[in-house]
This record gives sequence, C-alpha cells and structure tokens, in this order.
Amino acid sequence: MYMFKYILKRVGLLLMTFIIIEIISFVLIKALPLVITVGIGQDREIIEMQFRSRHYYDPIPVQFFYYLKLIFTKGDFGICYNLPEYRNQSVVAVFQSKLPPTILINIYSTIFAVPIGIGLGIFAALKKNKWQDQSISTLVMVFISVPSFVYAFLVQYLFCFVLGWFPLIMNAGYNYFSWSMFRSMLPAVISLSFGSVAGYARYTRAELTEVLTNDYMLLARTKGLTKPQATTRHALRNAMVPIFPSIIGEFIHVMSGSLIIESIFAVPGVGGLFLASINALDYDTFMFLSAFYILIGLVASLVVDLSYGIIDPRIRMGAK
Repeated sequence: MYMFKYILKRVGLLLMTFIIIEIISFVLIKALPLVITVGIGQDREIIEMQFRSRHYYDPIPVQFFYYLKLIFTKGDFGICYNLPEYRNQSVVAVFQSKLPPTILINIYSTIFAVPIGIGLGIFAALKKNKWQDQSISTLVMVFISVPSFVYAFLVQYLFCFVLGWFPLIMNAGYNYFSWSMFRSMLPAVISLSFGSVAGYARYTRAELTEVLTNDYMLLARTKGLTKPQATTRHALRNAMVPIFPSIIGEFIHVMSGSLIIESIFAVPGVGGLFLASINALDYDTFMFLSAFYILIGLVASLVVDLSYGIIDPRIRMGAK
C-alpha cells in the first residue's frame, strides 16, 4: 500500500514538473522571432498560409492552446518547416528515423562501460590505499572532470586520424547492425564510455570499501570463509544494491550528454536533430525533442528510486 501511494505521488510530481518545464520551454522558444526559410522552388506565401493555419502568428497563449489541441485531438506534434532536409515532414516521423543510432550508441557505450567500470571499482576497493587504488582513483577523477567532447577530439585524432583504426565520422545508411557500421560507431561509443567507466568505478569502490569494513564481514571470516568467499558471497551482493540503480541513471545521463558527441562524429541521431532545430528556430521540432529529453530524465529518476525497493526487499518506498 505504501509503495502504491508513493508511486502515485511520484507520477503526479513527475507530470507536474514535466508540464511546467514544457510551458516554460514553449514560452521561451515562441518569444524568439519567427523565421521563415524558403527553399528552392517554394513559395513564401504558401509557407505563411501554413503558419497561419497553425496559428503561429497569434499571441503565445493562443498558440499554446492550439498546439495542445492538435496533440490531443489529432496526435499532431507539428511539422519540420525550417529544416531543409525534412521540410513539411511530420516531427514524429523524423524523430523515429533518427532514434535508432542514438539508442544504439548509448546501449553500446553502456555495455562497454558497465563491466570495465565495476571491475575497476572492485579491484580498487580490494587494493585500498595501495598504489593500484591510488592510480585508479586518480584516473577516475580525471575522467569525471574532463568533458566528454574533449575525449571525442582525442579519440578522433588518435584512433581515427593517426592510427586509422576507425573512420572519422559514422557511415551513412540504415544498416545499423553491419560490421562496417558498428566500426564507424565505435569512436562515439568510446568517447561516451570514459565518463561512465569513471562513474561506475567510483560508485563501486565507495560502496564496496564501506561494506568490507562492516562487522558481518568479520563474522563471515570467523565462521571459516576465506576472504574471496566472504567478498563474493556477502560484500559484493550488498555493495551492488545502490550500484545497479545508478546504471539506469548513468545511461540516461549518457543519452543526454550524447548531443555534442553525435555532432562531432556526424551520428545521424536525435542529438544532431535537436541542435539543428535550435539553430534553425524550428519550433515544433524543438518542442517535441525537448519533451523527449525532459521525459526520459524524469522517468529515469522515478525508475531509479523504485528499483531500490525491487533490488533490496528491506527498502519500502513511502513507508514511515
């Protein structure tokens, strides 16, 4: 019962936060001047008629009313009108075509980062205060402090330009599961993984170090378990409780941070489309993509909180 009430409360707060942020985003983007980009063979008057039909020239509250009306009555989130490549196409259709590469590079980076980060954290905790621990901790601080786009330039220069192991940018096309496409994705995946590896290593080392000093670890040793047995059976299981939810949060963090990485490596994903919509003042595209990033961030925070109660039955969310 406590969990059910807690979920309802959190979902209500999530929706309220989402609505407030979306209203602020709508007002701010609509406060900018309306820009009409006329392509070759297009009539400016026709474009202006389309704008009037969608109430783009009305006051902002009226625009917001009709924007919501189109969404809830027709499922119409707008069209791309200032992006030449996608002009007059549905925002949802363009988004769906751009989503696969964004999802793939984030999944690949998570698969790459989780075992390496957790492994380094476990090794550092077992070698606490030794040179191995100090070396890993130093690298972790460096990787966390440096922005991901700096790693992107280093990876692009060293692995792509100097060594020639990978192409400088991602291959064009839709065959996302071919070897050549996967190889072209690797520079972006590696660039996104540095921060995640450091985050997992730091979380794992901190939690495992604390668990190893608890009294029940001494009790396990006195009952005849060796240090590796006690570490594997008791310490790691308890240390993983706060670490597994952080994997979800780190995945969302990487996904939101892949905006610049996608631009550097020419990944035809959602991040590049989002930046292009901002530069071109394409209002409908910006609103839809901002809602996407805001929603996954809010849902991720809810999933992380609820996962604590699922992973550890001793935790009861909402109970006093």
